[in-house]
Amino acid sequence: MLQSLKAFLADFVAPGEKPPASEDELRLAAAALLFHVIAVDGTVAPEERALLGELLQKHFTLDPNETQQLLNAAESAEAEAVDLYQFTSVLKQRLDAVDRERIIGMMWQLVFADGRLHEFEDNAVWRAAELLGVSTQARIRLKQAARDAG
Repeated sequence: MLQSLKAFLADFVAPGEKPPASEDELRLAAAALLFHVIAVDGTVAPEERALLGELLQKHFTLDPNETQQLLNAAESAEAEAVDLYQFTSVLKQRLDAVDRERIIGMMWQLVFADGRLHEFEDNAVWRAAELLGVSTQARIRLKQAARDAG
C-alpha cells in the first residue's frame, strides 16, 4: 500500500497520461480531500482527526495500522497539494454519483465535528462538490443532514 501511495504522490510532481487510478490512489485522494477540509481553517482539532480516522476505517474497511498510514499519507499529500483538482479528478474518475455524494457527506460530518462552521470549510466543501459534479441541492441537503446529526 505504501508504495502505491508514494507513486501517487510522485505523479503530482510529474503528471502525465496515467491509467485509471488504483484502489490505493482512490483511498489517498479521498483521505487527502477529507484531511483538507479539517485543516483549511488552520487548526486540526483532535475530534476532527479522530472522526476522519473513523470515517476512513469504516468507508475503506481498514485495520487501525492501515488507517494510520492512510492518515499520515493524506496529511502529506494535502500539504503538498496546489489545489483540490488532483484529488477530485481521481474521485470523479472512479466513483459514481452516489459515492461522490458520500464523500461530500463525510466532508460535512468533519466540518461539524468541532461544533463550528468556518467559512473556509464551507468554501472548501462547495469547491469540492463543484469539482466532483455534486449538485448544489445535494450539497445543501448533505450539509443540513450533517448539521442536524451533530
